[in-house]
Amino acid sequence: MSFYVYLSGEIHTDWREEIQRGADAAGLDIVFTAPVTDHDASDAAGDHLGKPENGFWRDHQSSKVNAIRTRTMIEQADLVVVRFGDKYKQWNAAFDAGYCAALAKPYITLHSEEIVHPLKEVDAQAQAWCTTTDQVVETLRYVLKA
Repeated sequence: MSFYVYLSGEIHTDWREEIQRGADAAGLDIVFTAPVTDHDASDAAGDHLGKPENGFWRDHQSSKVNAIRTRTMIEQADLVVVRFGDKYKQWNAAFDAGYCAALAKPYITLHSEEIVHPLKEVDAQAQAWCTTTDQVVETLRYVLKA
């Protein structure tokens, strides 16, 4: 039986691949899913629906199309990992964590200690806070093999 893990958040580093490699090396039966991580493609997700008058409506249109994928994959996941990077504000990741909390969906946060304070409410609902991808993999290993 496969365990489904949705990898939410920051798109500018290879943290997803690190977790996937670690899970593979540990022999974990996990199916990983994620949002569209190509920034331009994500921003253009709704462009096929017509040209909006301004940037706000383009973002609105594309966010709704992206939400089809995000909501579906979060709802199907057994666990969600939410990564917050140090360089950019990931409002979408905070929203995903809140959605998980509302669904009582277990989630792990992954971020540095430097941003503990602004994420205190997000971390308070998480089942674990990790600072490295190795910690995430070890948590997954424990959950699946303990």
